[in-house]
Amino acid sequence: MSKGFRQSQAFLHTWSGLLLGWILFLVFVTGTVAFWREGLNRWMRPELARVEQPMRVLAGSQAFLTGKAPDAKSWFIPVATERSPGAHLFWIPQPKPGEERGRGRRRVRGRGDTQALIGADGQVAHARETRGGEFFYRFHFDLHYVPVIWARWLVGFATMMMLVAILSGIVTHKKIFKDFFTLRRAKGQRSWLDGHNATAVLALPFHLMITYTGLVTLMALLMPWAVVANYTDEKVVFAALFPTAAAVERTGRPAPLIDLRRIAIDAERRLGAPVSIIEVSDPGDAAARITISQSASSMLSARTPRLTYDGVTGRLVWQSPPPGAAAETAGAMVGLHAGRFAGNGGRWLYFLCGVAGTLMVASGLVLWTVKRRERLPDPTRPHVGFRVVERLNVAVIGGFPFGISCFFWANRLLPVALRARAEWEMHALFITWAIAAVVAFVVRPARVWPLLFATTGVLLVVLPMYDIFATERGLFASLAIGDLMIAGIDASMFVFGIGFLLLARRVAGHRPAAKRIRKTPTVITSTVLEPAE
Repeated sequence: MSKGFRQSQAFLHTWSGLLLGWILFLVFVTGTVAFWREGLNRWMRPELARVEQPMRVLAGSQAFLTGKAPDAKSWFIPVATERSPGAHLFWIPQPKPGEERGRGRRRVRGRGDTQALIGADGQVAHARETRGGEFFYRFHFDLHYVPVIWARWLVGFATMMMLVAILSGIVTHKKIFKDFFTLRRAKGQRSWLDGHNATAVLALPFHLMITYTGLVTLMALLMPWAVVANYTDEKVVFAALFPTAAAVERTGRPAPLIDLRRIAIDAERRLGAPVSIIEVSDPGDAAARITISQSASSMLSARTPRLTYDGVTGRLVWQSPPPGAAAETAGAMVGLHAGRFAGNGGRWLYFLCGVAGTLMVASGLVLWTVKRRERLPDPTRPHVGFRVVERLNVAVIGGFPFGISCFFWANRLLPVALRARAEWEMHALFITWAIAAVVAFVVRPARVWPLLFATTGVLLVVLPMYDIFATERGLFASLAIGDLMIAGIDASMFVFGIGFLLLARRVAGHRPAAKRIRKTPTVITSTVLEPAE
């Protein structure tokens, strides 16, 4: 603080952005990709046709579950849309004696033998096993190969550091908006700083919003004291946050379940919006209940209204009460962060701002090494700490996009009948990323940067071409039937591939400027001869 407030904020900005900057880069990349997770869920299953009649899929889902799991405790049926690959439904069997039954929204995801995908034709879809865009969505806050609780703590702490870096960066750069309109090329450190400022200011409101709302989504984990101080039972908290209809005991008297299409149509009429999830408890029993949630794409808040119907008569028996101010605010914050309410235009805006945020984090990490290299006594022989940071930059900024491109190729090339195929797609990403990281620590960064960028660019450029000849959902075929989402994904991969190739060319042709050496001025002295005596 002895150097002034702005100088202290510069120190805070630098180190809060560096220490967890690599985690932030991963979070930004995967979160940005996850804005199109529904489209990727379809793109990574090219065997599936686009859903044209959602009610046909719903009828097929009910028929399948009636035959497959008539005595299940619960069914969960997502209502299909044009964005989705179909209805990825799952069910929970009746609990065995001594097992605790889940309540409310505390669900257990279906195992492989308790879930199915119903395609556009209303039949079970036989498509390749894949996590699709869900992988990026989960990695965004759960990471991978890491226990969930530790992953969320790490992501939460990194997000707090991101917020500190943004606020301290605003204070530090007093001419940040003026510098936004200045972009000097081939000026070394100055060029990196201009690029960092431009990407930061371009989407500054988005960066503040997405960072703060990201913390809100983890508030129960990061700041549990209010809950602990006011509640002794976790079930009471859950009931207050997510109210549900009163539970009804199974009677044991068989009764046919009402047509779910009728219930879905009635719920849409009452809610005035599309519905998303249909939960059926005790199907086939006289005590059956059907709970329907409003689609999150129809409103800003992620905590959407719910309706519960009698599963036999179709009579409305319960409606969720209006949320309180705190719950509504929290739901709006989560909705803002996820962006599910946004249409195609809004999603593109989210996506492009996410790209800007990714570039902001990446350029900040690179700027740290560029700035400090010029201060080294001998830039050709940096100390160990500098070399570690420099190679981590290469491994993460260059290696992770390379791993993602390999993930997409694994989806196309792995045998469809491969056991645990979805896991091997994810393994392919991390194996190739690990190889890239090893190369980054062994070979000089000046050679690895262009190699990784060029390889990633080639993989992304060739992939849409492969789809044209090897699948029925290539770019031209998608455009012909008006499937702009799949066509947009192929086109985006091609554009990003070209961008990586141009970046590789630029990096490969870069030559660092020679360090200026100050010349010490020569002092010329004159000798005065004294006259001889």
